Amino acid sequence: MTPSSPTLPAPLAALEAQLAACIARHSAGRGSCDLPTAIDGLSFFRRESPTPPSVCLVEPSAIFVVQGEKRMWLGGKAYPYNPGHLLITSLDIPASSEVVSASAERPCLGLVIRLDLRTMAELIAHGSLPPPRMPATEHCMGLGAVSADLLEPCRRLLALLDEPASIAVLAPLVLREIHYRLLVSEQAAHVRQTASAGSQSHRIARAIDWIKANFSLPLSIDELAGRAQMSSSTLHHHFRQLTGMSPLQYQKWMRLNEARRLMLSERLDAASSAFRVGYESPSQFSREYSRLFGAPPRRDIEQLRHGPGTATENLMG
Repeated sequence: MTPSSPTLPAPLAALEAQLAACIARHSAGRGSCDLPTAIDGLSFFRRESPTPPSVCLVEPSAIFVVQGEKRMWLGGKAYPYNPGHLLITSLDIPASSEVVSASAERPCLGLVIRLDLRTMAELIAHGSLPPPRMPATEHCMGLGAVSADLLEPCRRLLALLDEPASIAVLAPLVLREIHYRLLVSEQAAHVRQTASAGSQSHRIARAIDWIKANFSLPLSIDELAGRAQMSSSTLHHHFRQLTGMSPLQYQKWMRLNEARRLMLSERLDAASSAFRVGYESPSQFSREYSRLFGAPPRRDIEQLRHGPGTATENLMG
């Protein structure tokens, strides 16, 4: 179901406006950008025009649009989010992010809060959380309605940016409250999946961590399944169910995006980049690169350097 741009209750609209004003102030003059902050786990984004889908790697996070509208694509399914809806992701997943509504006068503004699995596990282990109101989802991405209970600690977190001496003491407390609010929200079952030791999502997360750290090495599905304490068929089924791709496709995505970064940032040529990320055949690398990015390596990198393009977004929604 596609959420429409909501007419928010006055208290909620006021909180959204305060968040938007803070993000606009911190990102003023930067154009379209992704902006880390002095608070670990908190970042902003600003987009001044609509954009087509561009590839990105999304961490486990809660992503809020407080002005404008965005859409995330995963496995052919669209997840639109706006000031009335937040996006929750529970695994490191390759996806495509699209800006639907934005302009220079009224940019698309939002914040990303990286989910801390240790904090969530501690809160779950405490044992005082109510049971989830909705059953667990079979996907690692979901939408939820925003609430004043969730936005109010977000407002206090952003306010700490103007009180830098207090960040080290107060930010972890406010972030813990935000995690708690997520764990008692309508997305509670979704958020719990990866944090719950022994769950299928938790095991898939371990498999993903290994692929991310070793993507240039040959991938054995049997060995990966052993690391995740699953059978090969169960690993393959749940990996695709949660991420929209197979483990080998995930590894390929990681390799191609790292090769793109090497060519763009370190100015390696295509062949050197291909070998660096684990390809043995430059021609195979070029074919697979073209399928993912829509152009051969050299042309794609020239477009990114010299003209408007769809550069990879880094860990943002």
